[in-house]
Amino acid sequence: MTFPIIPMADWVNSFVDWLMLTFSAVFDGISFVINVVLSGIEGFLIWLPWWVVILAFGLLAWRVARWRVAIFVVLGLFFMGTLGVWDRAMETLALIATAVLISVAFAIPMGIWAARSNTVEKILRPILDAMQTMPAFVYLIPAIMFFGIGKVPGVIATVIFAMPPGVRLTNLGIRQVPLDVVEAGKAFGSTSRQLLFKIQIPMAIPTIMAGVNQTIMMALSMAVIGAIIGAGGLGYEVYHGISRIDVGRGFIGGISIVIIAMILDRLTGAMGKPRRRKALAE
Repeated sequence: MTFPIIPMADWVNSFVDWLMLTFSAVFDGISFVINVVLSGIEGFLIWLPWWVVILAFGLLAWRVARWRVAIFVVLGLFFMGTLGVWDRAMETLALIATAVLISVAFAIPMGIWAARSNTVEKILRPILDAMQTMPAFVYLIPAIMFFGIGKVPGVIATVIFAMPPGVRLTNLGIRQVPLDVVEAGKAFGSTSRQLLFKIQIPMAIPTIMAGVNQTIMMALSMAVIGAIIGAGGLGYEVYHGISRIDVGRGFIGGISIVIIAMILDRLTGAMGKPRRRKALAE
């Protein structure tokens, strides 16, 4: 006796075909907007002299973190440039910046909505679980079908994979705001909007920034996978090294991704710390 077979694959294929026929204009519009943003950021970063980019990141690190972090950022970027992958690194930064901007634009409002409604949280929880546990390669299939080959589907797949931590930690941060503080705001006549923007979000900033940090890290983890469908960047160096068994080239791409990850981790981590703690750390 065999199991009854559910034609799930046929149902999914039929649904995808219907989406492609019905919403092709929508997908084209999304692809156009993402491509404009991505091309603009990438072109600007590559156009800037390398020393200007390093100086800008160094000043930002000095402003939001300690001077030790600024030195690490400058030396890390300079070392990456000496490896001969500067343009590839700027492509990766542009892709990550675009994906993270889109992810945060959706994740924070969704997290706020979930924090203010238990029903929404219950609905979102299994969806976020599926987004986080689904193998990353699976996201490439619909991305390619709807948006073709290139950097745009790489951004879309990265957004889907990287967004859940932003939603979860925004929800957690707002829910962890002490109830007595919220009640005090209500007692002083604060509206629901004022409570959100003047009490809950400011107090939840460290947790929200932790979510942004995790979103960036997960987006970087998609760099190599995205290269398979033409996203380029440092992921291409790793993918090329694997496909050609070029250990040196793969190592250079991998260590460059690690450097970018460490820099962005230090910066976003420092941005999430309260000012007083950062001053004491100096």
